[in-house]
Amino acid sequence: MKEEDEVIEKEPVDEKIEKSKGWNWGMIVAGVFVVLVLAGLMAPMTMTCRKAADRTEAINHAKQVGLALLEFDQEFGSFPDEETRAEVDKASELRPKLDLSGTSANAMFRQLIAFGVQSEDIFYGLHPEGIRKPDKNLSVGKALAAGEVGFSYIMLDGKGQNTSGNPGRAVLATPMKIGTETFWPKPHGEKAVILRLDNSVEAPLIRKADGKVSVGHGKTLFDTGPDTVWGDAVIDLRHPEKGTKR
Repeated sequence: MKEEDEVIEKEPVDEKIEKSKGWNWGMIVAGVFVVLVLAGLMAPMTMTCRKAADRTEAINHAKQVGLALLEFDQEFGSFPDEETRAEVDKASELRPKLDLSGTSANAMFRQLIAFGVQSEDIFYGLHPEGIRKPDKNLSVGKALAAGEVGFSYIMLDGKGQNTSGNPGRAVLATPMKIGTETFWPKPHGEKAVILRLDNSVEAPLIRKADGKVSVGHGKTLFDTGPDTVWGDAVIDLRHPEKGTKR
């Protein structure tokens, strides 16, 4: 009887091992499933955090460009335009001198580099039209090359704005659809980044219907005429030059 009892006790061992293996595989499958579910839940949160970080970077860069513009205005009487180009070229201590020709945002901001700004990084803002982070090369033909500027630059009828204008007027804006007055909604989480003449920066919502930014009283950012910060001024948008991916 004892031998039989021992046999009876030994028989279930293999079955227990098989059951244990089956349970382990079940736990693994369940674990993988949980990880996948959590990853799916975390992905939108990660994307939202990333967009917020990109927006914060653009805001900080806009503030730095704003400070450079204020110093430029004190020296030359206005923000960069075609008329300040010759004065900047003459005053620049850079050797060899930068090519300041052109009418794009890149060309206008290149005057700030010639004036003394030593970083290309502040002109970058996330943008879907071939815009990349600058390569930090300030040499002739390389400084603020096509694709290294993310901000659109707002002038008035071909002239650079200055600090005597309406403080609520926009000076920089991103991420704008190049060649238009509308914005790309995705890069900064459905928000634009706007630098105003008083050097304040805000991140208003972009309208889903038309890609424009509302400023209240039924007006949008670039509406002119009565009851707007622009009055009868003619807005002259200078967009960045599109680049190619490296």
